[in-house]
Amino acid sequence: MANHAGSYLTVEGSKTFYVKAGAGPAVLLVHGGSPGGSALVNWKFNIDALAASGFTVYAYDQPGFGRTDNPADFSMEYRVVHAKALIRALRLDSFHVIGNSQGSYIAARLALEERGAMAFVTTPSGSLAPAGSADSQALAKRHNAELREYIPSIEHMRKLTLGTLFNRDLATEEVVRERYEMSTGKNFEAQKMREAAPRPKPIGDDLRRLQRTLIIWGKNDRGVSVERGVLLFESIPGAEFHVFDNCAHWAQWDQAARFNRIVTDFLQFK
Repeated sequence: MANHAGSYLTVEGSKTFYVKAGAGPAVLLVHGGSPGGSALVNWKFNIDALAASGFTVYAYDQPGFGRTDNPADFSMEYRVVHAKALIRALRLDSFHVIGNSQGSYIAARLALEERGAMAFVTTPSGSLAPAGSADSQALAKRHNAELREYIPSIEHMRKLTLGTLFNRDLATEEVVRERYEMSTGKNFEAQKMREAAPRPKPIGDDLRRLQRTLIIWGKNDRGVSVERGVLLFESIPGAEFHVFDNCAHWAQWDQAARFNRIVTDFLQFK
């Protein structure tokens, strides 16, 4: 991956970090909400590949994550408001949007509510998928408890990262440290504040209005079952659904090359 210095915009009063790469139709990447989440961590293996495939890629740090300021409002609704304001600030008249995990809720809201939104792509997302069976709900409950219990340390981040990925070789010391550094200080403060924030408004009944939708899932996800991916697929008419074996929660990492190719083909298909 290229060394992206990134840039800043003031969005909704917050100094907001983002990276831009490539030329072509715009693609907005929305990272997830787990500790250490940020544009350059979550999309490490995707920004340059998508840019090389003919897209202008925008990946940004949400309020309370990465290098972006902490907000006064830690709700998911504010993160949606901020994302919409970012689109205006970047002057994106049309764009595809790709969400990772919790970021897929924000991405889906953009796809549903923004006039310029075109295709929508999601990785495994417990924030978006139906709850599923009792077994699926128990799996999600255990996973969410692990996230809430996180306290910044290298060892805790190593454990969290190994649980996020199927391919343990990807959890290098460099990756663990990078993600750890994005989980400390003001970002850990924001993590604790988000725990007390209001729950996002339900959008399950609105998902059937999504147009071009690609759902990518990992068979070996420790937090969001394949069953829930199937239920999400069944709730969106005309959607496409791809499941990777040997793949956990971060499909865009565990199966990066195939993920990038499948997403590129989907976005470029007319």
